Amino acid sequence: MFSKILIANRGEIAVRIIRSCRELGVRTVAVYSQADRGALHVRMADEAVEIGPPPPAESYLRADRILDAARRTGAQAVHPGYGFLAENAAFARAVSEAGLTFIGPPPQAIEAMGDKAQARARMQAAGVPVVPGYQGADDDASLLRAADEIGYPLLVKAAAGGGGKGMRVANSSQTVPEALAAARREARHAFGDARLLLERYIPNAHHIEFQVLADSCGNTLHLFERECSIQRRHQKIIEETPSPLLTPDVRARMGAAAVQAARAVGYVNAGTVEFIFDPASGEFYFLEMNTRLQVEHPITELVTGLDLVAWQLRIASGACLPYAQTQLAQRGHAIECRLYAEDPANGFLPAVGRLHQVVFPGAPGVRLDTGITSGDEVTLHYDPLIAKLSVYAEDRPTALRKMLAALRESVLLGLTTNRDFLIDVLSHPDVQAGSVSTTWVERTFGKWQPPRCRLSPHALVAAALMELEQPVGGALPAADGDDPYSPWKQPTAFRIGGAA
Repeated sequence: MFSKILIANRGEIAVRIIRSCRELGVRTVAVYSQADRGALHVRMADEAVEIGPPPPAESYLRADRILDAARRTGAQAVHPGYGFLAENAAFARAVSEAGLTFIGPPPQAIEAMGDKAQARARMQAAGVPVVPGYQGADDDASLLRAADEIGYPLLVKAAAGGGGKGMRVANSSQTVPEALAAARREARHAFGDARLLLERYIPNAHHIEFQVLADSCGNTLHLFERECSIQRRHQKIIEETPSPLLTPDVRARMGAAAVQAARAVGYVNAGTVEFIFDPASGEFYFLEMNTRLQVEHPITELVTGLDLVAWQLRIASGACLPYAQTQLAQRGHAIECRLYAEDPANGFLPAVGRLHQVVFPGAPGVRLDTGITSGDEVTLHYDPLIAKLSVYAEDRPTALRKMLAALRESVLLGLTTNRDFLIDVLSHPDVQAGSVSTTWVERTFGKWQPPRCRLSPHALVAAALMELEQPVGGALPAADGDDPYSPWKQPTAFRIGGAA
């Protein structure tokens, strides 16, 4: 096992990696921009190195500065987290060329799955089912001819990148030119690559992904599925496992296809194979592979009992997986919600500013992943994710009730957030029945408005007064020898006048 690693990321994922490293006895080096000088991941790491100004292009995307920090601190390996340079094959190669270990897949696997057109071709050759479509000549005339052959509705999709960017739906041949032009513009701006491919659009589809884990000893396993159909603009907001939709037979076939996909590109380490599932036909199709740790990995950890970050480090250091597929099982039910500083009633515009109070419940079966504490600021430079709130229970109805209770007890004062939006989504009968598709949020909550404020004026005043009394950075003063990051050092909902 490594003695020291550098984490080439920030926020909650950097904090998450640090926690596993502590349990493994591995020292950590954080990197940070000037905007993150007082961030939680910086305070928790054993060492920290400033790498540039707030804009990511001048800090977290500067591979040269990250590698220089690794060399200067004596780190043996680099964990990229997710986002930023996590799926950058050139960065993975640069890490290896610097004599360090990249805690992730080989650069060739990143390249093979990073280009969606190439990935489709590789999956077809490997016998993995793909959505009927086209990945050929990229001129508009060829794409228009292919669109008529595939039929409508049709999905126009960027060949590079991900995250829902560069995607448009065309419902007829008349709308294809506009969809091509819009998708090209967005793809060029987001990825610097305007190439497109076409896929048949499946109405009422479910987005289901399988976690895979592979070592250098020839072992590749899947850790079951995550249901990710509750999303807006192709961005996931709520995930759960197991999927309320899959039968044991479909789960087994999808899991086998995920393992087959990973083996086809020589995959090593943790990754996720994403599928579109058509409940009308019972068929599923390869969508893409994320060659990194996923945002929603906590719920897989809750139902399998495995620490995925710890296994990433073990695999990168040469360990072999000690499990057979038949030894792994899903136990219970887990749900994750992404809490953002954003305004769902105003096009989900990010909210920027200081979070005066951040208090989450500590009930049994509730897990919190966050890089923010009371008094921290959400800036315009980075994703406005405040926290990932996950719950675990013996069955789905209990897990849904537990998540709703956890959200209602969460206190987020100072910025507009999507907390109330999540509560209303989870309370909807369609979600309770497990019958939502990837377009359900837009169709059902397109005109959503927030409820009246659930917090009393007394709680708001008390929160403001407490902020004046505590130091910048969020934690209250700690006694000598105490852990300054202990939840006992944070104000509780009780102390600010009761939970919301």
